[in-house]
Amino acid sequence: MVAIAALLAALAIALAWPVPVLLSRASWPSRAPATALALWEAIALAGGLSMIGFLLAFGAAPAGSLPAAFAQLMPVLVGGPIPLAFGVLQVAALTLAAAVALLLVANLIFVAVRAERERRRQHQLVDVLSDPMPGEPRTRVLAHPAPIAYCVPGIRTATVLTEGLIEALEPDELAAVIAHERTHLDQLHHLVRLAFRAWHSALPWFPIANRAERAVITLTEMLADDGARRAVGSGALGRALDRVGNPESHAFADTTSNSGPDAAMLTARLDRLADRGTGVGDLPAATRGTVLAASVALVAVPVVAFVAILT
Repeated sequence: MVAIAALLAALAIALAWPVPVLLSRASWPSRAPATALALWEAIALAGGLSMIGFLLAFGAAPAGSLPAAFAQLMPVLVGGPIPLAFGVLQVAALTLAAAVALLLVANLIFVAVRAERERRRQHQLVDVLSDPMPGEPRTRVLAHPAPIAYCVPGIRTATVLTEGLIEALEPDELAAVIAHERTHLDQLHHLVRLAFRAWHSALPWFPIANRAERAVITLTEMLADDGARRAVGSGALGRALDRVGNPESHAFADTTSNSGPDAAMLTARLDRLADRGTGVGDLPAATRGTVLAASVALVAVPVVAFVAILT
């Protein structure tokens, strides 16, 4: 158990700082955003499991397994005395593990419920304030001069455009914007962002949570760009971004995280579409396979460790 605790502690530390920092500074994710997104998801999941698993393994070490530790501690939880094999640190580790797990789960539920309420409110407002766009299913038009485009996910999805956006763009550019927003909806990007937003809000003092959320937002924007690029072409999407994609315009806004593209994200996306150093282009199959295998391995290590802790 001590060896398992040491392994999980080392993995948790690595996934809490050096690994995410290196990944956030790497250039290859823009070439393969789906692969990079899978790696970020693995880092977040494995990091959380490793942190909780370390606390459980360390706390249960005197008993040899987590079930044995609970069997020894639960009968004396209120009346005491605590068995001599367990010290203050072991009891504190088990308590902290339960608290962290409860915090993460409760916050995920809270964020999901709040997001669902916001989506329902958005759908109600869109139904009242907008009109269907002729020839474009699931697309609504708001009578507003600012160039804005966003999507509202849910069982019933909607892509919302303003009259100001329609007037500002050429037909192929407008088609690129619509394709971009529909890719967000079709690939369920709001669910991925919700998980990382919940992680960040649960641990706001954890610096890597903010870095991970920003990276995931950028990668999902790039994936949506790829959907638009396949439908219309890089040129039309690049021109649309150049015209109305600046942060002040609030075009390409995201109602699921209350954010739009910042200047750095916009520059990265434009450079990628123009193939200026970080352009569109898949990774070699061997590299992509290595990254995906590493993602699976990252999650497998704490899962196997949990099995060992429970037996």
